[in-house]
Amino acid sequence: MITPTRELVNLFLEVSKIEGLSGKERATADFIRSFLTKLGLSPIEDNSYLKSDGNTGNIICTFGANGDRVLLAHMDTALSTKGITHVFTNGKISSDGSTILGADNRAGVSILLNLAERIVADSIPHRDFSIAFTIEEETSLNGSKQIQLHSGTKMGFVFDSAYRPGTFVNGSCGAVTFTITIQGKAAHAGLHPEKGKSTIHTAGELITKIPTGKIDENTTCNIGIISGGDAVNVVPDHTTLKGEIRSYDLKNINALLDRLTDICTKVGRKHETPVRVNYRWDFMPYIIHENEQVYLEITRAIREANLTPSAIKTCGGSDANSLNEKGIKSVNIGIGAQNPHSTDEFILVEDLEKSANIALNLVKK
Repeated sequence: MITPTRELVNLFLEVSKIEGLSGKERATADFIRSFLTKLGLSPIEDNSYLKSDGNTGNIICTFGANGDRVLLAHMDTALSTKGITHVFTNGKISSDGSTILGADNRAGVSILLNLAERIVADSIPHRDFSIAFTIEEETSLNGSKQIQLHSGTKMGFVFDSAYRPGTFVNGSCGAVTFTITIQGKAAHAGLHPEKGKSTIHTAGELITKIPTGKIDENTTCNIGIISGGDAVNVVPDHTTLKGEIRSYDLKNINALLDRLTDICTKVGRKHETPVRVNYRWDFMPYIIHENEQVYLEITRAIREANLTPSAIKTCGGSDANSLNEKGIKSVNIGIGAQNPHSTDEFILVEDLEKSANIALNLVKK
């Protein structure tokens, strides 16, 4: 088996130094396009940035005649890697603690670029396939929501999970963000409080009646932000509550949204403070079953890398959620980017190599 350790590690070190926060991935995209172009490939950039405030689109590169599968990683990092200093300890790569490492998801980017380099350099026979690098995964999944892949793309393999190689995510919950806006009536709190309609008072009752925490084995609800009022001597005429609902079951989310809306309507009417509920889907849930082709393909690729496949479900969203919503059956693959979004983030060199071999197994003939 090819062991791409040195080239892969050097590539990861180079890519992780590039600044690329969500919506500001231009430098990363330019690096990717230049790298692939130098290999004699023809990467393209789509116009997904037109649906956001970003400065670049997704990068897509095709091998052969498109094929039925795409291997994908995202270009953005949750926090800055500017000025990163890499630290090597017993086969582990981390930062010096002053920045994140950016393995989420620069490890995925490096794995796919390394795959392209190995195929070209060693003339490896391969299936027709595509690789893609998305924008704004950390903030909105906008890149994968907007990406336009070839119509023949039936399977997606996302290299972005913090689990170690061998583990893959075959099921993810969906998530809805909701905003509750309460409108009341202001009044002087010291002179005529009875003339006001307190939205904070309404909010207090709503908080006690809206079910939060673990609703059932598959569903959670949380109110995470409360804001309202302007001054301590004014009856507050506006208050906003923001929260989210997550579940593996689409019916559970819709049922809880209906219940939340009903509670808000009744409590608002009781206190004569109109309440409005708005919500948006962050990502839809998905489940990939054992008999589906994408499940069979990833387990085969993992076994051929001398690892034991392990399928799990998680309540974290990824580009795999967006692809599944598009009808492209997809899984999120463990690459070992551990402790993501923190200055304790690290990745093992062996996990980079194992992930690279899984990627190759997915496309080689």
